[in-house]
Amino acid sequence: MSYELLYGLVLFAFASSITPGPNNIMLMASGVNFGLSRTLPHMLGVSMGHAAMTLILGLGLVQVFEVIPWLRTALTVISVAYLLWLAWKVANAAPPKDADHDAKPLTFLQAAGFQWVNPKAIYMSIYAQTTYAPDDGGWIGAVLVALVFGLVNLPSVFTWAWGGTQIRRWLDGPGRLQAFNWTMAALLVLSLYPMLLPSEG
Repeated sequence: MSYELLYGLVLFAFASSITPGPNNIMLMASGVNFGLSRTLPHMLGVSMGHAAMTLILGLGLVQVFEVIPWLRTALTVISVAYLLWLAWKVANAAPPKDADHDAKPLTFLQAAGFQWVNPKAIYMSIYAQTTYAPDDGGWIGAVLVALVFGLVNLPSVFTWAWGGTQIRRWLDGPGRLQAFNWTMAALLVLSLYPMLLPSEG
């Protein structure tokens, strides 16, 4: 991979990882409701799960989507349904001291699996592999793109979870926490908008 490609990939990975999206919205809400240490598996699941998905897409799944376009439509429908359910869960999260003992943040595997129904994460992976993987790199190029994305993504998602813990003290009142959770839920729903736009061409 040339220096120019690597530089562009790092910038794209950072810009797309640090900006709001389903992962970051959920991580901030988890930081508020569960704290940083309990959100750590969620953070690792996001970064490692996204890196794994980026690798798999780079190794050939992008071509499968081109050959069988209805698979992408099916994935879109599943994504919308799952994100709406998550938004409902976020909106109705109880204050930590009043929460059901069964309430818990996403596990590592849940967060990793969520990447496959996260429209922003899928777009990021496809764009990175089709734009920055060297044409002559073969599977090594796909691995490099996935590795760079994982390394850049982890501190970005940590920032959002940590940010949630920092505003937690201002949300001690149940009314303010409820307002925050409903706001996060609304942003999660709004993050579906780009995915639902009709594709051009």
